[in-house]
Amino acid sequence: MNDRSTDLQVPTNEPVLSYGPGSPERDRIRARLKSLKAETVEIPVVAGGREIRTGQTGEIHPPHELAHTLGVYHKAQGEHVRRAIDAALAARGDWSRMSLDQRAAIFLTAADLLAGPWRDTLNAATMLGQSKNVFQAEIDAACELIDFLRFNVHFARLIEAQQPFSPDGVINRMDYRPLEGFVFALPPFNFTSILCNLPTAPAIMGCTVVWKPASAATYSSWLFYQLLRQAGLPDGVINFVPGDGPIVGPAAVASQHLAGLHFTGSAEVFQQLWRSIGENIGNYRSYPRVVGETGGKDFIVAHVSADVDALATAMGRGAFEYQGQKCSAASRAYIPESLWPRVAERLLADVAAMKMGTVEEFTNFMNAVIDAKAFNRITGAIDAARADSQTEVLIGGGYSDSEGYFIEPTVLRTRDPKSRWMCEEIFGPVLTVYVYPDDQYAETLALADTTSPYGLTGAVFAQDRAAVEQAADALRDAAGNFYINDKPSGAVVNQQPFGGGRASGTDDKAGSWLNLTRWTAPRAIKENLNPPTDFTYPFLQPD
Repeated sequence: MNDRSTDLQVPTNEPVLSYGPGSPERDRIRARLKSLKAETVEIPVVAGGREIRTGQTGEIHPPHELAHTLGVYHKAQGEHVRRAIDAALAARGDWSRMSLDQRAAIFLTAADLLAGPWRDTLNAATMLGQSKNVFQAEIDAACELIDFLRFNVHFARLIEAQQPFSPDGVINRMDYRPLEGFVFALPPFNFTSILCNLPTAPAIMGCTVVWKPASAATYSSWLFYQLLRQAGLPDGVINFVPGDGPIVGPAAVASQHLAGLHFTGSAEVFQQLWRSIGENIGNYRSYPRVVGETGGKDFIVAHVSADVDALATAMGRGAFEYQGQKCSAASRAYIPESLWPRVAERLLADVAAMKMGTVEEFTNFMNAVIDAKAFNRITGAIDAARADSQTEVLIGGGYSDSEGYFIEPTVLRTRDPKSRWMCEEIFGPVLTVYVYPDDQYAETLALADTTSPYGLTGAVFAQDRAAVEQAADALRDAAGNFYINDKPSGAVVNQQPFGGGRASGTDDKAGSWLNLTRWTAPRAIKENLNPPTDFTYPFLQPD
């Protein structure tokens, strides 16, 4: 039983740097971008602290500059996954017996390193490897990840502080044990913060982890792993296993010691993993915890009382920041016909002004989508929209992969509220608008609720308070994160815990204590200070 932590001081969110002209951070990040591009890295598999070079490699190219090579990574095969699992199991004993304060010191050190000397490195790596502009990298790879590390430690302490009542003569305690086995962390490419939160959140709670970073984000993941090593993370606690999902995933899920899955990615992959876990359920030592966030078809519904400038700004930012590659990105919008002419004028002007290109040119609002698979999927959806008689391309729709995977910000208008562009997740810079009659607000709320299988994020724009309340009630199950007069993206740790239901996942709320509880197996302990010495009770006595 570990000594309980007593430090419950609440952290503060990491301030966001501006990177404005003349700022010192702007000069620093430009220098770090240049130095990282001058290097090439060779990224191994790491199991129990031992680096393994498998000889089967993948190359790393900036999505916006395909001719440049940042490095190569070695792909784990089944035998390497099993070695990583063995290393995690071997490390579990010492790690699980370490007090929370001792574990916390490692991750708080990591947060301080990231806020200081590592900030430029991880931001620049995210810009180059995942094609994020400097602001999107700053709010993700620096601020949100720092917040995850600091607040998850705080949440773990809050959980550990929850202790049961002890009457006279009895001491009751809760021992928040880590899960028995290993946690398989399987993150996405689009947020470095999520890439790194998925393995570290269970580790803070005392679990050991097998971490398969997204192949398209192996670069920033590897640099964060080096940061963790510098912060003092013991060997075997988090094992770094890059590689192909169809190879790494089945090898991890097949182990009888799988204790948990921490996943963010597509609904299709999550459902496949869950099916595999179900098929193997009789083989596991314990029932695995399954935690997943899987995407969305996120909406904006405007009422006739909406502020047009605020609405258009939210549509542009919400749909096209980071090329729409956010599970929370605005993907469908419902606009009343009386507002549409003014909304369209402002929105299309904003989109026309959005520059696109390399991350090293700071005036670019948008950069490249992540890889050829994404490029082909998104451009296929745009081409299909062009061919659809019910759909009109209002702006954008152009694309090129000659130098990088560039797709223009694209606004579609559909006359069919049930069209595929209002239902299916595209995960790219495409916003579809449906214009509805002003007097059909209630019916339109029902459309927003029922059109898509997802339930992640959504927003309502209205100055009429009754309309806001009507939307909040009608859309209560439609979004795990609901925004009023704001874009449906940009959740902040400890401010808007993130996650949704329906096809969007298990709603375990990253950025709050709720997620941390999934990585513990509580043990209730009762100590009797005056145990009975006679089996009889008073009611047994005769009258």
